Amino acid sequence: MLKDDYNISITGRQLYEDEDRGEITLSTTGSYTQRDGARFIAYKEYDDENPRVCHTAVLKVEPGKVTMIRQGSSTRLILEEGRRHLCLYDTGFGSLTVGVFTSRLSQALTPQGGSLDIAYTLDIDSNFSSSNQLTVTVSPRGKRRPQP
Repeated sequence: MLKDDYNISITGRQLYEDEDRGEITLSTTGSYTQRDGARFIAYKEYDDENPRVCHTAVLKVEPGKVTMIRQGSSTRLILEEGRRHLCLYDTGFGSLTVGVFTSRLSQALTPQGGSLDIAYTLDIDSNFSSSNQLTVTVSPRGKRRPQP
């Protein structure tokens, strides 16, 4: 069971041939935990076509590396600063192997929350696809005060 005890904001921006393709922002609730030296940010993603369908997305944050996993699919992206990884991405119509090169990964996470800032490129069959920026912020949800 996923605890919804943290506010999670994710902003993604995609650039293609110096043309800004826009920005997507997701504000949701989820969990933020630490285990075995890694921090885990987990939240639910809902299907655009069918809002009753959702998958849990998990960001596993380790020093210099973030792994993005979408449970119930084959998606597993590895973002490691200064390295290129071949990763599986589930499009909903099938899986695709993409190259992911992370040029910048900065994290300012504490036990209470914080932020991630990642810049990376995607390539398909070694052909450049897009430059991407991802910012994730995590903060504890406010506690409700008891009513007198």
